[in-house]
Amino acid sequence: MRADNTFMAMALEEAYLAEGIGEVPIGAVVVCEGAVVSRGHNRREIDHDPAGHAEFLAIREAANRLERWRLSDCTVYVTLEPCPMCAGLMHQARIARCVYGAADPKAGALGTLYDLSRDERLNHRFEVTAGVLAEECGAALKRFFGSLRRG
Repeated sequence: MRADNTFMAMALEEAYLAEGIGEVPIGAVVVCEGAVVSRGHNRREIDHDPAGHAEFLAIREAANRLERWRLSDCTVYVTLEPCPMCAGLMHQARIARCVYGAADPKAGALGTLYDLSRDERLNHRFEVTAGVLAEECGAALKRFFGSLRRG
């Protein structure tokens, strides 16, 4: 889908901003009715915040801008598959859809290790599209961690 690629490219721009401040390059964009409502990138190190994940920050900002906690008409685009915390926040925010780039074999909670988006024990389920611009998203992470190992 062309729009998915466009919005994921914006999330990648956020990932590069994170990398520029020494953070793991993960970026996110929240879209509502075809318009970008918020953007975010990792800020865990710089803010000393364990919840400083790109999608967590973007979802929080979207809720503030829209002045509501229910984001049932929003899609979250994120360069790496969300962890359990972020997938749980998507559930709590009642997002409609999450689109992610690279799968996360160590913490992925939208299909890789867990699938909080489809768990029938929970009171909300949401659509997930995986693998959008996966190569580009994965390459940013590999480059970042490669430079740390060499550094």
